[in-house]
Amino acid sequence: MSRDDDSGRDRDADPRGPNPPTRADDGVDTGSSRRARWAIARRELASLRSEKTIILALAIQLFIAAFSSFLVVGLVSLYDPGAVDGYEMDVAVTGDDTETLLSVANDRDGVTAQRFDDRGTAYEAFDSGSVSAVLDANRNDDGRLSVRVTAPEEGIRTTLLVVQLRDTLQQVERVERQRNADAGRLERSPVPVPSEIEASPYVGFTYTILVPLLCFLPVFISGSIAVDSLIEERQRGTLELLRVAPPSLAEVIDAKLLAIAALAPLQAIAWLALLAVNGTAIAGPVALVVLVAALSLLVVTGGVAVALWAPDRRQAQLLYSMATVGALVVATVLPEHPANTVAKFAIGNPTTTTWGLLAGYCLLAIAAFVALQRGVGRLEPESL
Repeated sequence: MSRDDDSGRDRDADPRGPNPPTRADDGVDTGSSRRARWAIARRELASLRSEKTIILALAIQLFIAAFSSFLVVGLVSLYDPGAVDGYEMDVAVTGDDTETLLSVANDRDGVTAQRFDDRGTAYEAFDSGSVSAVLDANRNDDGRLSVRVTAPEEGIRTTLLVVQLRDTLQQVERVERQRNADAGRLERSPVPVPSEIEASPYVGFTYTILVPLLCFLPVFISGSIAVDSLIEERQRGTLELLRVAPPSLAEVIDAKLLAIAALAPLQAIAWLALLAVNGTAIAGPVALVVLVAALSLLVVTGGVAVALWAPDRRQAQLLYSMATVGALVVATVLPEHPANTVAKFAIGNPTTTTWGLLAGYCLLAIAAFVALQRGVGRLEPESL
């Protein structure tokens, strides 16, 4: 009887339950909490292997980075069709004022202009495929040069043709304006246009499109992962199970957030390394990785906040998408767009504004993370 009473007193003196072990100052055991955080982070990263959409997105980025030197040639043809070398086209020029158009067209690479005195003959040559387009140039009653273009309806050949003709007609317009200015027929003199310089379209595409794409996609994907992860934890009730571990709710969320936020800079390191292997030099890789890490922490923090306060997955993803689009709109009013910041670091030409924006992104990410921690600290776990 006394033994049972003793055991009862022992159970009352040493209660067992879901609460974490505490120290004398009522704090959570640091070593146990750290191990639990690491376990949560590993669990979060391991669960990504079952997300087929995420794996596919990573595989696509890996393919682009690994074969960038081959893909960039084809992608540039879509980004700037006029940059395709070796494409020549013959065009028919007809009408009552063809001198300016013929002079400009024959001075440009890739265009050979032939004069046709008869419009019917010019269109017959177009129908038979002898010429790629027909340009009918006529002078209006008010002295303006009007050019009517007839071109094929569709196909990549038409795209290249339209780009070449657009540049040709823009040059014709400049010549006409300058002639009118010299003759005193304009109220204001046209702004002088600087001479064209030789520049590789592949360099422009690589550093203004490809590198920013590989840096920003992992950031947005990480934010989407954070939203899905927390919403699923809430809906399945597994977030409630995690709370019985030594870490508090805030520590559980921190572990998940930091694990997901670390994905983007790790991917950026891999993508930049693959670009370098393919011959694309990156002048400031450290600055780029820091920038990606800051943006990733900022975006993932926003995604976690949305997932904690949104009622369901559908609304959470909608809010996250709207917030992402809103951030992109706000970025247009910055002194320098984030894509330009990436490009300047990549080519090794950062300005004071570039470094200032990098510091601003880092401070903003840290401030958002601290604000989320305080918000989670005031959050009632039972409300999730």
